[in-house]
Amino acid sequence: MPNNSVQLNRVFQALADPTRRAVLQRLSSGAAPVTRLAAPFDMALPSFLQHLRVLEGCGLVRSRKSGRVRTYQISPEPLKAAEGWMKHQRALWERRLDQLDRYVEELGPTMSPTRK
Repeated sequence: MPNNSVQLNRVFQALADPTRRAVLQRLSSGAAPVTRLAAPFDMALPSFLQHLRVLEGCGLVRSRKSGRVRTYQISPEPLKAAEGWMKHQRALWERRLDQLDRYVEELGPTMSPTRK
């Protein structure tokens, strides 16, 4: 579990940046070379490449080089792991909120949030 936790931390850290999220969104429609991915962003290419390194480092993208062109594509497995973690958290909090709701109902009408 600790190794999975480290990987999950890296995925969420990568997703925390709007540039990296935009790159993932672009790659969801298909593979693209670095120059095409970098075009919409107002930053130097070395800075943009750092974003790609972070995404590749946590497994969210994969790259291949053909001649002088490096092409990136999305890798959905880490996103599935993050989604699984979020689903687990949502189920946990929904269960807790249901318990709180039952408790408030047991307290009676004087404590009900719908009381006017």
